[in-house]
Amino acid sequence: MTQRLDYTAIAPAGTKALGSVYGYILQSGLPRLLVNLVYLRVSQINGCAYCIDMHSRDLIKEGLAVEKLVLVQAWREAGSLFDTRERSALAWAETVTRVADTAVPDADFQAASAVFSEKELADLTIAIGLMNAFNRLAIGFRVPPKAALAEQQDQIVATNTASLDTRRSATLG
Repeated sequence: MTQRLDYTAIAPAGTKALGSVYGYILQSGLPRLLVNLVYLRVSQINGCAYCIDMHSRDLIKEGLAVEKLVLVQAWREAGSLFDTRERSALAWAETVTRVADTAVPDADFQAASAVFSEKELADLTIAIGLMNAFNRLAIGFRVPPKAALAEQQDQIVATNTASLDTRRSATLG
């Protein structure tokens, strides 16, 4: 995948504004692990490889067990692996992200409101909106995930090494 453009360089003020929202979420009081689970789930729904890669790595760094990480997409079937707040946050993230299809029903709002305070729910919804914005930027401009960049680097190194070996053989041979 080739990146279409570097929006961070082209629109630094816009990127900085989104970063300010990200900073707000960090200091909002919502648990970082919970927010990153929501960021991952939103990115899975949107199919954003860059963000899936990034938030998966963040969750692993935060100590989330791989067994739990791989079940984020199927959290409803994961039994008690996800606690009440995590399940509620993931359900809210799904209905808000799919707003065009769900229209965010009253029942979904009531379920989330039963678990989160008004401020927590507002902050959680801001986080969901932010991740949806970042997903649209990364997908729209084809930002490659770090895993793909690492693979490209490995291929470049392998190609260069093979080329050097061929030249050395020709020189020595």
